Amino acid sequence: MAKEKTNFAIIGLSGRGLGMLSEFVSIEGVQVTAVCDIYEDRVEKGAKIVEEKAGNTPDKYLDYKELLKRDDIAAVLCCTTWITHARIAVDSMRAGKHVAIEVGGAASLEECWQMVRASEETGKFCMLLENCCYDRNELALFNMQRQGLFGEMIHAQGGYLHDLREEILQGRENRHGRLVNFMNRNGDVYPTHQLGPIAKMFNINRGNRLLTLTSMASKARGLNERIKNTRPADYDLRDFAFAQGDIVTTMIKCAHGETILLTHACTLPRPYSRDYRIQGTKGIWMEDGNLIHLEDFSPEEKWEPFETYREKYEHPLWRQYEKDGIRTSGHGGMDYLVLCAFAESAIKDSKPPIDVYDTALWMSITCLSEQSVALGSAPVAIPDFTNGAWIEREPFRRGIYCLEEVCEEFFE
Repeated sequence: MAKEKTNFAIIGLSGRGLGMLSEFVSIEGVQVTAVCDIYEDRVEKGAKIVEEKAGNTPDKYLDYKELLKRDDIAAVLCCTTWITHARIAVDSMRAGKHVAIEVGGAASLEECWQMVRASEETGKFCMLLENCCYDRNELALFNMQRQGLFGEMIHAQGGYLHDLREEILQGRENRHGRLVNFMNRNGDVYPTHQLGPIAKMFNINRGNRLLTLTSMASKARGLNERIKNTRPADYDLRDFAFAQGDIVTTMIKCAHGETILLTHACTLPRPYSRDYRIQGTKGIWMEDGNLIHLEDFSPEEKWEPFETYREKYEHPLWRQYEKDGIRTSGHGGMDYLVLCAFAESAIKDSKPPIDVYDTALWMSITCLSEQSVALGSAPVAIPDFTNGAWIEREPFRRGIYCLEEVCEEFFE
């Protein structure tokens, strides 16, 4: 990575934004020269992090549009609420800056198309910071799949299964955006954590595409039960009719016949899981239990622990990361790696491993799932944001953070 510093800015300094900023300023070549949030206390916290960890004093902004007027900033890291990601991304690109946005779903297809058009017209990239694409297991499995151990891919599933009842209900106190979304929307509002790794494994947007989806939402009871058990009798949301179903399932069909099942479940008691599972003609792996069965290696009809396979097929990025010293402050290290991927792309002014077509497509699952739920689980067409280019895309950029192939030649 470059020895000279490249100027970056961060917009959005809630708990997630502050955490990402703490990681970001430690990356070689990164200099955060501006911080922004609509709340002054958050801006001050962000500036303090930069001062303590990087040694420089960033400029402070309450209006991101004023920040974007600066011509000395190469790229923007956006960690605001879900419903503001797209507009800030578009404004950033049209201001001549590359942008990376935190995960979350889109409110409309129009904002997805706006991101695509802005990127195409300006030549600036928009990268979704889908950290799960860089998780240790996901990359090891990707390496195994690319080596053919699972055979031809048939099906994958995953999602976001996480008891967030208290975090959601603390939305007003913590100025967090989840609560208002759960009050007003009903669909898979957080679809990208496993869709990202699955899409890369299935070559989506590069030789394959998502065609249609069908979504179904259960009734909503989890938040009301939590309120009744933990809040006073006069709590104002005690009898509120939350729109978001406790369990939302989305089935997706791919152009080459593969199927994907996504699940969103954040309002019922349960341990955390992304419920990741991949299945091909030669084997299967599932997250819960961390178990694997490969036809050519495993005992007949017997599960095996995945640990020995992961050690053997560790992705070279994680081998290098472990050698250099894993930073475990952000989701076991994958936050740092996705931020490195963004920083490297911005510093080199090059294609990111997750581009605007991936970003728009993965985010669109939210508004499309809302449509399907509202229509009684009717199938909904998924747009092709590449406008046909998925059949024969331009070459991707090879490198250590590449998510299309395992580029062994770039590692020591």
